[in-house]
Amino acid sequence: MIKLSVNINKVATIRNARGGNTPDVLKVAQDCERFGAEGITVHPRPDERHIRYADVYGLKPLITTELNIEGYPAEAFIDLVLKVKPNQVTLVPDAPDAITSNAGWKTKANFAMLSEIVETFREKGIRTSIFIAPEQEDVEWAAKAGADRVELYTEPYAAQYPDNKELAIAPFVEAASLARQLGLGVNAGHDLSLTNLAYLAETIDWIDEVSIGHALICDALYFGLEKTISLYKACLINRK
Repeated sequence: MIKLSVNINKVATIRNARGGNTPDVLKVAQDCERFGAEGITVHPRPDERHIRYADVYGLKPLITTELNIEGYPAEAFIDLVLKVKPNQVTLVPDAPDAITSNAGWKTKANFAMLSEIVETFREKGIRTSIFIAPEQEDVEWAAKAGADRVELYTEPYAAQYPDNKELAIAPFVEAASLARQLGLGVNAGHDLSLTNLAYLAETIDWIDEVSIGHALICDALYFGLEKTISLYKACLINRK
């Protein structure tokens, strides 16, 4: 079964809108685990507009599944990762003012930087994933850079899914197949939802992990967090 990592950035966004500590980001993370999530994902940005660096330090001793820290590898981010030592770090090419991740790394063009950073984290025993579009070249150069996994940027899949799900999934099958051939683990994330997740999981059943935040937290407003996590996990059961 593919693992579900819940991205709790949106919970922090709600908290920050009013100040104080409601909702309690650390408690929500623990509740996500209690309700069945196999991991917690956070994406701290330099302006701390949602997850704060202090949240990341607070989460580390509490998380009993897997902690995944996403972010652009600026000096402060690298320092945070090396101090916290999460189970996984996911490198994304976001500009500091990006609203959300909107592209994958061009791994060939950024090979020197990525390979150096991957080696830095590998020396500390931190699994490293590189966020990429489903492009063959990007998969190949992620492997050459020494990454443990790639995370496929699934926004294009989600956007095309309502019109033609077979066409939407095709490049992701190719990229995930190549990643597996090259010995890379495969993660996926961005705009995955209860609408499109099951088909992804059925078609690429060797995915290791999906990271889902925005849609899951929105659904939790209607179904409640516990029920929502169970619905997402049900989508990840291999039905073949």
